Amino acid sequence: MSLQTTLLLIPLLPLGGAVLAGLFRNQVGRVGSHTVTILGVGLSFALSAWILMQQINGTLETVNISVYTWMISDGIRFQVGFLIDHLTTLMMCVVTFVSLMVHIYTIGYMRDDPGYQRFFSYIALFTFSMLMLVMSNNFMQLFFGWEAVGLVSYLLIGFWFNKESAIKANLKAFLVNRVGDFGFLLGIAAVLLTFDTLDYAEVFAQAGTAVDQTLSVPGGMEWNMLTFICVCLFIGAMGKSAQAPLHVWLPDSMEGPTPISALIHAATMVTAGIFMVARMSPLFELSDAALSFVMLTGAVTALSMGLIGIVQNDVKRVIAYSTLSQLGYMTVALGVSAYSAAIFHLMTHAFFKALLFLGAGSVIIAMHHEQDMRYMGGLRKYMPVTWLTAWVGTLALVGFPFFAGFYSKDAIIEAVADSHRWGSSVAYFAVVAGVLITAIYSFRLLYLTFHGKERFEVIHDSGDHPPSGQLAHAPKESPLVVTIPLILLAIPSVVIGWMTIEPVLFGGWLEDSIFVLDKNNVLAELGEHFHGATAMALHSVNTLPFWLMITGLALATLIYLIRPSIADTVRNRVPFLYRLLDNKYYFDEFYQKFFAHGSVRLGRILWHKADAGFIDNGMVNGSARVVEWVAARVRRWQTGFLYDYAFAMIIGLIGILAVWVMMAP
Repeated sequence: MSLQTTLLLIPLLPLGGAVLAGLFRNQVGRVGSHTVTILGVGLSFALSAWILMQQINGTLETVNISVYTWMISDGIRFQVGFLIDHLTTLMMCVVTFVSLMVHIYTIGYMRDDPGYQRFFSYIALFTFSMLMLVMSNNFMQLFFGWEAVGLVSYLLIGFWFNKESAIKANLKAFLVNRVGDFGFLLGIAAVLLTFDTLDYAEVFAQAGTAVDQTLSVPGGMEWNMLTFICVCLFIGAMGKSAQAPLHVWLPDSMEGPTPISALIHAATMVTAGIFMVARMSPLFELSDAALSFVMLTGAVTALSMGLIGIVQNDVKRVIAYSTLSQLGYMTVALGVSAYSAAIFHLMTHAFFKALLFLGAGSVIIAMHHEQDMRYMGGLRKYMPVTWLTAWVGTLALVGFPFFAGFYSKDAIIEAVADSHRWGSSVAYFAVVAGVLITAIYSFRLLYLTFHGKERFEVIHDSGDHPPSGQLAHAPKESPLVVTIPLILLAIPSVVIGWMTIEPVLFGGWLEDSIFVLDKNNVLAELGEHFHGATAMALHSVNTLPFWLMITGLALATLIYLIRPSIADTVRNRVPFLYRLLDNKYYFDEFYQKFFAHGSVRLGRILWHKADAGFIDNGMVNGSARVVEWVAARVRRWQTGFLYDYAFAMIIGLIGILAVWVMMAP
């Protein structure tokens, strides 16, 4: 099998499974739908791993091929092609592995759902879209994958379309992403204007020639073209990767089924923006202003979203705000030119965040779809596997030494500390403070869910829809089809950081994909002090982030396990701060008032004045009234008497003769 055939099969196998499970769901049935999609994604993962092994062995170099030319317009080629380098292969393996775990998990989680086949079709289609995005070698295909993951996420977030909150959530995600995508499309248009091509290799080769090129904007101002391109592209990343202030869609996406929460938040849609900026490093490196903008946006997101996570009671929303915060860390790393550290954290985060989301889904199953942590507690004795894997995911998330998240998060913090970029001191404060906050909300979730006293009651005759805190029967561990993916995700959550930090960050693994100027290469400075993964973990006990993490653990243990009354006391002492966080800084209210209400008001004005007033009453009904008025007057001439018609003919003839005489020479 040729390399091109292999590369084509990687995205097309999930697509084929999606088509069979979706269009032929009645023919293949429930078992057939999950069989074809799991088989497609599983084979896609196997082929991705095979490509990775060839790269590790040195038998496969960077591949940049064109598969199909859609059209050529004015010398510009619009084509489908693949760029397979180390960055692409890493993303392919992460996407397909996490997607495979989600597919298997879905068999247990969605087994009673009437939309079983449709759901499998959607998640396989989602995997295809993300693979097309990460494998692309040109901006047109990148945009196709970009929009495709947005479209399928709309379908998945609103999968339960009879649920009003789900419909509002998917509409919100769609609209907010359109804001970011508008900037993204402007950036691609500016790339085409500047370089006269959409091919990555050609754009990157010409990037140095556009350093001094400017763009005239209204008002007589001149903007640096590369800065304009990078900022517009990053606005697209702000939408997809949910960076403030375009973050509001992601917490509400929890209205979708838990498997898609794991897929969207762990390895696919929200990481698309991080991947895109890393891929565009040859452009971003030439604009310090754009990189500072990226860094400070990530810093604000990392700190502010983590604080909201502390006051959330929905188990999935706590993890969602954790995702926002961790995406902020990745964005900060991009802003200080530590692109490899951002991708490294993207990889480790994919495993432990998918683990936490799927673990939350296991808890939700056991609690009969109760998601409020205030009605949980003491679940560790009922769900030992879910409890242990949740601890693994949490320790990885907070950055406990030797766990995957420790290596990637500490690398980002140290990179920010060594950066001299404008605003880096603000970013350093945000990522360091975020360590304390992450530990507090992470251990809070663990304690409220699995530890302490039981805050639910088993009432066997509680009916089909018992109130919160009442269960029809005692919780129990989820079936193997749910717990096996948890175990398989827990393993890389422990070892993947220790195994890969040296090649990915300091061994030059991503040098074929990422460009960094020598003056910005903070990871090279860190590499001079790196003496192995074990030494890094042992040395961490002397660092500030480690002790902030321990402090967060101690505070969470005291407040949420030993003396829960402290939380109520603090909330009563600072009610304004609690309301601010509980209402998510009032972003939703602001957008609703100044954008949604304004749009609705504008729509009503246009309907009243333009549609009903001008078009209906003016053009449509108005023209009818004119015809009616003319007809009413012409009707008076239709008397039915011959002499009236003869008189009219004579008058008409006289008029024609008069005109003829006047026009005669």
